Amino acid sequence: MKLRYALCASAALSGLLMAPAFAQDNVAGDVAAEAEGEEIIVTAVARGQNRIESSVSVSTIGADTLTNLNPPSSADLIRQIPGIRSEASGGEGNANIAVRGIPVSTGGARYIQLQEDGLPILEFGDIIFGNADNLLRADRSVARVEAVRGGSASTFASNAPGAVINFISKTGAVEGGAIQGSVGLDFESYRLDFDYGAPLADDLYFHLGGFYRTGEGPRDIGYNGYDGGQIKANITKEFDGGYVRFHAKYLDDTTPTILPQPVRVTGTGGNPDYQAIPGFDPRTDSLYSPFLTPAVSLDGGNNPASYDFRDGLSVQSKAFGIEAEIDVGGGWTLTNRFRFADNSGSFQSPFPAGADSAQTIANGIGGAGSTIEFATGPNAGQVANAANIGGNGILANIVVFNVRLNSLDNVTNDFRVNKEFDVGGGTANFTTGFYMSRQTVDTDWLWTSHVQTVEGNGRAVLVDIRDADGDLVTQNGTVGYSASFFGNCCRRSYDVDYSTYAPFASVSLDFDRLTIDASIRYDYGDASGTITGSDSGFGAGIASFDFDNDGTISPAEAQTAVLPLTNARPVNYDFDYFSFSLGANYLLTDDLGIFARYSQGGRHTADRSLFSPAVSTTDGSLPGGDAGVVARVDQLEAGLKYQSGGLALYATGFYAETSETNVDIAPLVLFDTTFEAFGIELEGSYRSGPFSLSAGATWTDAEIKDALNTATIGNTPRRQADLVYQATAQYDADKFTLGANIVGTTESYTQDNNDLILPAFAQVNAFLAFRPIERIEVGLNAQNLFNATGYTEAEEGSIPGNAIVRARSIAGRTVLASVRFDF
Repeated sequence: MKLRYALCASAALSGLLMAPAFAQDNVAGDVAAEAEGEEIIVTAVARGQNRIESSVSVSTIGADTLTNLNPPSSADLIRQIPGIRSEASGGEGNANIAVRGIPVSTGGARYIQLQEDGLPILEFGDIIFGNADNLLRADRSVARVEAVRGGSASTFASNAPGAVINFISKTGAVEGGAIQGSVGLDFESYRLDFDYGAPLADDLYFHLGGFYRTGEGPRDIGYNGYDGGQIKANITKEFDGGYVRFHAKYLDDTTPTILPQPVRVTGTGGNPDYQAIPGFDPRTDSLYSPFLTPAVSLDGGNNPASYDFRDGLSVQSKAFGIEAEIDVGGGWTLTNRFRFADNSGSFQSPFPAGADSAQTIANGIGGAGSTIEFATGPNAGQVANAANIGGNGILANIVVFNVRLNSLDNVTNDFRVNKEFDVGGGTANFTTGFYMSRQTVDTDWLWTSHVQTVEGNGRAVLVDIRDADGDLVTQNGTVGYSASFFGNCCRRSYDVDYSTYAPFASVSLDFDRLTIDASIRYDYGDASGTITGSDSGFGAGIASFDFDNDGTISPAEAQTAVLPLTNARPVNYDFDYFSFSLGANYLLTDDLGIFARYSQGGRHTADRSLFSPAVSTTDGSLPGGDAGVVARVDQLEAGLKYQSGGLALYATGFYAETSETNVDIAPLVLFDTTFEAFGIELEGSYRSGPFSLSAGATWTDAEIKDALNTATIGNTPRRQADLVYQATAQYDADKFTLGANIVGTTESYTQDNNDLILPAFAQVNAFLAFRPIERIEVGLNAQNLFNATGYTEAEEGSIPGNAIVRARSIAGRTVLASVRFDF
């Protein structure tokens, strides 16, 4: 198999020194490259390096691996990276991603930066309801994925002290492409993927790729919930001493986003028994349904509006960028990378504020003796039997997380100067540069409250409640045009711009077998704009509004959330922090290296801190300084790297201390916590003829060292398992490829109180590809082959009295068939 590697700007991260070579597409399997010790790392390092010579922990996923695994989402692909804990149970976005014991204290990727071709997708990976992975799709346009954990990630990217994960695009320097059609065999999905790239001249080449996908998807929601796709393109012009590349991306996609759902849990917190509620399988069912009528609410301007549940997570991104590199002589190289992305969309998903027996739910809304009738669905208007409604006698109080992502526009620019020179019998490489970005967060939170049945196969319906006198206390299944189940919190509007500036410098010294490197980064910036909210201190927030124009205010209409637009408060503050990293790598032999690194990094918590005490309610400043909006991470790591013949082994011991201020959003709860974690990360690969095996495992011992809630001090952070692991075995023959993949975790605690456990689980995936003739491949890909149930999160910290817990499971088994034509 021919191996080609990327040493170019498109393969670079912000903070990367490009090697003096032009782009080549990586179309080879990564296992073979590792086994031969030839793999060149270009992500979050000062210069392109062989992996065994690098003093950072880095992993790669090649195009062949991506094709074989065919992951349902970018988060599912990221699960294959050692040290990364990716909770990919929410669908094609809205994943929680953490690294090496650094906590999952918010949604999204708080301490990890997701990048495409060396620039961040969003400046912050955990924008509330606007996670970076929402805008990321891994399709055939991706040549490889590189991931650096800890180490130089602190200084080679802003807001990324934990890791940098870079999705590197194909460039078309080598002609080739494919078109592939896929169809779900046991679920409704139809997908078309394509890519093609080729030289147009000796010094000019292009690549074009993308996908379109439609269908109900892996869960029985009863309608076409997945609909959309993306197209990416780039063109590169080489010239003497450099090149210039133009690239563009258009993404328009709609998918359901799954939140925690009702599950019955019996036993004890330490030995729980998770069971599906009758008629509702957490692997294949969802609270989405075609019978959920549009959510009516006041919009961000307090005007009546209607929003379709079926929009789910809708994202649109129109991005354009330019990157260039030029050798100006004397060993000096200039590189600049620029991208503007027009990002917007919406997030709409039913979240169960609680679930209980139907009569208990009805009495809680309408008082004792309340009755239930169907508000939507085939039995609309009929009285329901509370004992067996939905086939299980259970109702859920739903808060619709309806958030308008008006603008998540992002503009970034990364400029650097590099020089390599001889020094003292070795070589030195010096890089300095300046990074800047502007991230907009313009969102409206328009939550409403409803009551619905808990039933699968897309049959869930809204219900109305009548009090003992027979009077309606709900309106078409709506309890309140507000988050009434959360005390009418969280009616908010953000319009804030975040500017980030970062000068940085690095130096690397290479003396035969010894490599020493040091880097520093100074991040500073500002936040400016306004926020408006109905939470305490921002106006009353609740009024009456006659949505149906009947001249009468119903109980639900009397609970209408209103944004206090005349009471908007400013956001106006500055922040800054330093990051540095020191590392060394020594080759004991040509096959064995040892390395060590110490790093300090940070990240600006941005919109996560806006409704916290850190930001003044009067002038938008930081009365307590920027400690309330900057999280800090200190890391120490050391390890061994071995590569020889068909075998590659890597072992890294790590320590991380994280200090952060965080706010839970519904309702507002402030956390000021210090976490500590140490552990061992193992990774290996082996190839012998047509057989290959790659595997990774991370053992972590994490602890809460300090917290406002002193009862949690000494406990294990929520959802932090002792061991996470993954492995892939593969056999390649001339006519077929056969393989299996496993991803698993040991048990963890649902919350910081360390009572209720999330059980251990393992997900097995399998793939088979058959090549009957040249250029044609027929494939089968099974996700969760054995239909395992695996809970990645739960809202409750203990088993409640009614034994109903809100938890989110991975999706059940899906089998996809495909036909690909290579050209």
